[in-house]
Amino acid sequence: MERIQLAEDLTFSRLVHGLWRLSDWNQSNEETLNLIEDVLDNGITTFDHADIYGSYTCEALFGDALALKPSLREKMEIVTKCGIVLPSKYRPEHKTHHYNTSKEHIIKSVEHSLSNLKTDYVDVLLIHRPDPFMNPEQTAEAFNQLYKEGKVRHFGVSNFKDHQFSMLQSYMDLPLVTNQIELSPYELENIEDGTLNHALQNRIPPMAWSPLAGGKIFSSEDEKAVHLRHTLEKIREEMNADGIDQIIYAWLLAHPSRIMPIVGSGKIERIRTAVDSLEIKLDHDQWFEILQSSMGHDVP
Repeated sequence: MERIQLAEDLTFSRLVHGLWRLSDWNQSNEETLNLIEDVLDNGITTFDHADIYGSYTCEALFGDALALKPSLREKMEIVTKCGIVLPSKYRPEHKTHHYNTSKEHIIKSVEHSLSNLKTDYVDVLLIHRPDPFMNPEQTAEAFNQLYKEGKVRHFGVSNFKDHQFSMLQSYMDLPLVTNQIELSPYELENIEDGTLNHALQNRIPPMAWSPLAGGKIFSSEDEKAVHLRHTLEKIREEMNADGIDQIIYAWLLAHPSRIMPIVGSGKIERIRTAVDSLEIKLDHDQWFEILQSSMGHDVP
């Protein structure tokens, strides 16, 4: 599988496996281990987590499975996120839903993640959401400490706009290596507001969460989804693809910003379908046909 260079000593697989629903899959540790091995066998080596996934349970479920075969850790890149605080029975000290990007909270979150994931380090730590109360000096201090201690190799952000990304970067000694943002043919905000242009300008490959728009493209009856679904089906037939999900992935993969879609499925057949989309190459006409179908009008 194609590799994307994020730093001199870091590459990601072009597709990323997302674990935010791991706790919903109701798998044994052995079944999760089998899934991890199948994902790796299909060329996907990058796994995306967050401390809050599954109400603070998904990292531990993954870690318990990984502990059955620790040698797999050297074959993968683990991404996790912190900064969102949720009330949970697993975090009784949390009183309200808010953001916390203080040095103390970031370091404590990473310590939890390392323990849960059964690993000594994570490859990339992301700030999960822009924090309007962020003290970027504290955030940078936390990053520096975690880097020097060998607990985090690289850092990035999630859901940041260009000005928020640039603000945090200005305080850091280390480069931010990615921005994980919502991207799909249905959700165009980060294309229209310049977020992807910022990624291109700074040579920072973005990760794309919810590339299938949470299923809206397949099932919603709103006018936008219906029109988009019709267009995707037309192009699916032109490309002899197995499903419109492959066309959606191909549309994201075609963008020059080197988007890395996150495939959040626990079904290996769905993951293999996503991997097969790497072979589908859309032309300019097809790419813009999908864009304009979502926009609901022609480009200016």
